[in-house]
Amino acid sequence: MVKATVTAILSPSEAERSTVLLTQRTVDPFKNRWCFPGGHIDTGETAEAAVIRETAEETGLSLRSPVFLGYCDEIFPECGFHAVVLMFYGTASGTLQPQPGEVSNIGWFSIGHARKLTLAFNHKEVLWRYEKHLETM
Repeated sequence: MVKATVTAILSPSEAERSTVLLTQRTVDPFKNRWCFPGGHIDTGETAEAAVIRETAEETGLSLRSPVFLGYCDEIFPECGFHAVVLMFYGTASGTLQPQPGEVSNIGWFSIGHARKLTLAFNHKEVLWRYEKHLETM
């Protein structure tokens, strides 16, 4: 069954859009790989509410005024995983607090550095799409 998920491309401020937050996963699929915060949309929950909730749950940060960037398909038959990911971006405030059980590490990275990491899911595409969007701003 296809799942609806969200992902958040977070920056520390409007002036620092080329710095993004990544978390390192502690669970499969893609255990130990880096990714943007995100997760499944709960029944009866809006996508915007889900991306705000998932951001807080995984990072301890508050996502302010998420902006919809687009979507991408994530189909990984080898993992039995198929999701449609709604991508949002925005700035975050608060204190970083990785949540044990989901996130083993968390940090801010330049887009250039993030591109060099082994990312989970289709998050290289998410990063590319965000970078292209920044070029038009």
